[in-house]
Amino acid sequence: MLKPQKKISRREIKEDKLITTYFNARGWVEKNSKNITYAVIGLIAAAVVIFLWTENRAESNEKATAALARIIPYYDQGNYNLAVAGIPQEGIMGLQAIVNEEGSTNAGQLAKLYLANSYYALKEYDKALECYDDISISDKMITSSAIAGAAACYEVKGSFDKAASYYEKAASKNMTNVQAPHNLQRAAINYAAAGKKDKAVEILQILKKEFPASPYAREADRFIAEFSS
Repeated sequence: MLKPQKKISRREIKEDKLITTYFNARGWVEKNSKNITYAVIGLIAAAVVIFLWTENRAESNEKATAALARIIPYYDQGNYNLAVAGIPQEGIMGLQAIVNEEGSTNAGQLAKLYLANSYYALKEYDKALECYDDISISDKMITSSAIAGAAACYEVKGSFDKAASYYEKAASKNMTNVQAPHNLQRAAINYAAAGKKDKAVEILQILKKEFPASPYAREADRFIAEFSS
């Protein structure tokens, strides 16, 4: 006798969407990590999934989460213009629309980070910077990623001193091995580019002390020697 099919709950459907989003995001990061600054694509996908599921289950947040799950595949494919604009005729909201309508929710703030990343990839750095600076959320990883994204914008615009201070701030917001070593290294490189080599060496010493096992720490001595010469 066939067993009756188990009824799938709304929660299980949502979990499946979020898990799919996680693996899509992770694959995109792995594929493109050599082409786009890590600070910009530095979404910590697993943390994002957990954050969206646990922080805020209000109806508006769920709506934004569902809309985000539908548009993320286009972002994953590198179709950033479509990710920003969406496909209104098919009922698929773009990242800009999600931010406009649900930007105050946790998922809306995450959409803003994806939107900023999209603008960065499209080389619309001023728009990206505006989005990064407007992100306000309690999650430390997302906050650090947003600040590092702003730093990357300043870096590509040649504002090395400001980029360095933003990278340093991004590291301080989430002093974990996942994000901070990279941000500290970028801060040091930008301080050096701004002519502040003593500050660069100071940052690299912090990197070596706080994250000695990090691959970035293993590169620190090379930079210290270069900046001290």
